[in-house]
Amino acid sequence: MDAVDPSTVAHPQAPARLEKQLGLWDVYALATGATLSSGFFLLPGLAAAGAGAAMPLSYLLAALIVLPGLFSSVELTTAMPKAGGIYYFLDRSMGPLVGTIGGFGTWIALVLKASFALIGVGAYLQLFFPSLPFGPIAGGLALALGVVNWFGAKKTGSAQVMLLIGLFVLLLWFCGYGLLQVEIGRLGAVFRPEAAGLVSTAGLVIISYMGLTKVASVAEEVKNPERNLPLGTFLAFATVVLVYVVGTAVMIGVTGADVLAAADNGHGDLTPVATVARDLAGAPGAMVMTVAAVLAVLSGANAGILSASRYPLAMGRDRLLPDLFGSVGSRGSPTTGIALTVGMIVFCVTVFDPTGIAKLASAFKLVMFALGCLAVIVMRESRIESYDPGYRSPFYPGMQILGILAPFWLIVEMGFLPTLFTAALITLGAMWFTYYAKKRVDREGAIFHVFERLGRQRDDRLDTELRVIMKDRGPRDADPFDALFTGARVLDVEGSIDFEALARAAAERLALDLPVPATTLFEGFMQGTRVGATPVSHGAALPHVRMDAIPRSHLLLARVAGAVRFEKLSASLQPDDPVRAVFFLAGPESDPGRHLRILAQIARRVDQDGFMTEWLAAEGDTQLKEALFRNERLFVMTLDGRGPRRRLEGSRLRDLSTPDGTLIAMIRRGDEMIIPRGETVLERGDRLTVLGRPDAILELRDHYLSDG
Repeated sequence: MDAVDPSTVAHPQAPARLEKQLGLWDVYALATGATLSSGFFLLPGLAAAGAGAAMPLSYLLAALIVLPGLFSSVELTTAMPKAGGIYYFLDRSMGPLVGTIGGFGTWIALVLKASFALIGVGAYLQLFFPSLPFGPIAGGLALALGVVNWFGAKKTGSAQVMLLIGLFVLLLWFCGYGLLQVEIGRLGAVFRPEAAGLVSTAGLVIISYMGLTKVASVAEEVKNPERNLPLGTFLAFATVVLVYVVGTAVMIGVTGADVLAAADNGHGDLTPVATVARDLAGAPGAMVMTVAAVLAVLSGANAGILSASRYPLAMGRDRLLPDLFGSVGSRGSPTTGIALTVGMIVFCVTVFDPTGIAKLASAFKLVMFALGCLAVIVMRESRIESYDPGYRSPFYPGMQILGILAPFWLIVEMGFLPTLFTAALITLGAMWFTYYAKKRVDREGAIFHVFERLGRQRDDRLDTELRVIMKDRGPRDADPFDALFTGARVLDVEGSIDFEALARAAAERLALDLPVPATTLFEGFMQGTRVGATPVSHGAALPHVRMDAIPRSHLLLARVAGAVRFEKLSASLQPDDPVRAVFFLAGPESDPGRHLRILAQIARRVDQDGFMTEWLAAEGDTQLKEALFRNERLFVMTLDGRGPRRRLEGSRLRDLSTPDGTLIAMIRRGDEMIIPRGETVLERGDRLTVLGRPDAILELRDHYLSDG
């Protein structure tokens, strides 16, 4: 049985939350737009200089090396959808020292990549305006994108979708028309690579896939993250791999690797797409793809600012940076983080040439991919029950071990300078933590739970934080809340009662539905409460047990008109507010994640304003259940002869047209509870309880609550 404090009640000092504004296509657009920028429009010339005609294979090899880290990132993101991305994951898995290193390094790498993207704008614009003073123009673009981000993630996501639509139209022409013009003889050289050039160039183009993990840093702002984050990320991954491989093959087949590699700067063509488009369709083709390049790099810079600005926010929340960085502005965006990020980008594009740092940014990103894989191993091996990702990486732990070893092999192949740069960023993060942040934080990661299994120590605050995240995240569609609701037993107590007497009565009623003796259930509820495993907050208590013999979860709702007395257990257990709502939950030992999500969902409702008033005013069992489960998944309607409800009177249930995903679960007719059947005829005064998906319930509310 469970004897760990679930802490599903609200965190007393929870930071200001970012609004959930991003849907599936926003996630897809952010990941794809951030990835199809400099990686496609700038780097192919540099890649051709390193790998020759085998450039498409370098992009494909880089994708394979990135994949384990991507799987791990998605798992961590669905378990911990919080601002800060890889920083947050590393901090919570391996402690604030590693988190600080990851946070600083990833933030700097994202700033450099966004700066590199804006440099790309200049490279393409100078094809037509050679004397254009690019520094001020790039700085102005950075400021403009900062303003867009200041308006909030939804505005940023919408802008990203529009940019991506324009980009796809132009890429479709480039790849489709280009495939018709390739010279087959040139493509033959793609499959005769030199191993050294192929591998080192794969390291160079790793930066091309950085955008895929940027959505992790805005996960806190994603609606339904357990569905939208994995689906959006993997759709984006499939899209960009297809575009990179096909697009670079078109470049090789139309223009040739020797032309792309032999640029005046000695490093490769910085405008490869325009060069190939000129061969395809002359000056108009070059002009069209220059427009595509500008759209792409603006999209990449926009997503870069959105993502990078969340790292100072997350580190400020955790006091690794001054508190100013942990604040959210009036428009729901991290104003200070955006200002700092934009300022750094303006500095880079006006003072430095970040093109040469692309390989360095790739090297540090490889380290982050490897540490992300290690974080998954630590979180799983910690066996914290509240680590409950909506998506689990396949082939664990082999996938993660490969994801740790391959990046470091690639960094060595890239040369001495990337290794040195990576070491410098790690040193910077370690020094900042040692001399500034260490005295301001008192927190350890999940790795201490691994140590606890080996007989050392653990930090239960991480378990507490993950359970708060679980409550904020909400239920999963597969969770049995509907069945739990309809089958819950109710216990209504007049006056006050000792918790021991209430627990005994609850155990006796639950034992009627379970293959467990009432005495065993009673001891479980009492033991959990004695050791502090019963959350008590806002006038409600949630005693719970888990046992192997229980096949599925069962719930009992207890309303106490007076208050529940805890003095006989311990004076320290007496809560600040009188406890008048007690929810006894008994669940199977085999599914701790679902058990905790049920507790979290109950706590989520209890914390809402007005719950206790509605709970105490409820008349009968049905209204008590409605008071607890009144949320976006439940709709209660009385046929009172008014508006659209009048037309339901006299109808058979089988003849009703209701939205897909809804179920009429109960019908209350006077004092009688009617089991809904297809032949049931509705009458005036019937009280219908409908369960279903949030969108379908909203549709029912809009239609039937109108009196028109």
